[in-house]
This record gives sequence, C-alpha cells and structure tokens, in this order.
Amino acid sequence: MANKASSSSLPSINENTASADEVPLYGSDSGWVEARTHCDHLASLSQDLTHIPTPDTPCNRCEHPDENWLCLCCKDVLCSRFVNKHMLEHNQQSDHCLALSYSDLSVWCFSCDAYLDAQVILPLRPAYETAYILKFGEAPPIRSIEYLQIGDGKQR
Repeated sequence: MANKASSSSLPSINENTASADEVPLYGSDSGWVEARTHCDHLASLSQDLTHIPTPDTPCNRCEHPDENWLCLCCKDVLCSRFVNKHMLEHNQQSDHCLALSYSDLSVWCFSCDAYLDAQVILPLRPAYETAYILKFGEAPPIRSIEYLQIGDGKQR
C-alpha cells in the first residue's frame, strides 16, 4: 500500500526536486501583461468617443463578425490579426495607432506595442465605458484606482 501512495502522479517535493519556495506559481506562465498607464499617442484620438459603433459590428472590409477592433482615431471597425489582419493593415496604412477590442474591451497602442489601461488613462475612459454599456447593457463596475493618470503622465 505504501508503494502505491508513492507512485502517485502528483509530483512530490524532496531532495531530488525543487524546494517549496522554488516551485513556480500556478498561472505564472500565463502571459499576464500589465497595461500601461501612460501613452504619448493620445493626440490622435477621435474627438467623440461616446458615439461609437456597437460591439456586434462586423469588420468593415471582410464582414467577419468576431474578433473585431474599433479604431479610436477614425472609428472604423476592423478584424484582428488572428482573423484577416484588417486592423493591423489599417494601422500600417494610416498610422492610426489606438484600438479597442470588442472581444475583451482592452485598448492597444500599436506605436507603444502595449495594452493601455483605459480606466486610468482619462481620455480613453469614454470609449471604454460606452463600449462596456453597449456590450453588457450596464455601466462598468467602478475599479479602485490608487492614482489617476494626468495629462502630463505623472502619477498623482
């Protein structure tokens, strides 16, 4: 019976394996990315981000219904790099670098090559909140924020 217990498929920590404080945390290889709280490319934002196409709008070029992004500069809706790459092409052709994913409401800056925190960067909030309301039918939950992004990029 003792042999049966030691042949368990679960790894054990002993002198031949890593110690308890060397075992990687569950999910540590998940690719978690911290969104930036500052972006130098906000001047290209559309002046009216409270009137945007609905999240179910298909790609303007190929009519694909899923994985679409909203250009936050001209409000075109285009598909992701995982579909037909129309938003990526749009960025390359127009230099419109800011886009909001209708899948998860994340904001990406092609110029920074980074996700942006749309709840902290104040000029992005109207697009995020409007998209959230259009997608879920209610206002987004208030997130506890320890600091707000001010136009000069300094934390206050």
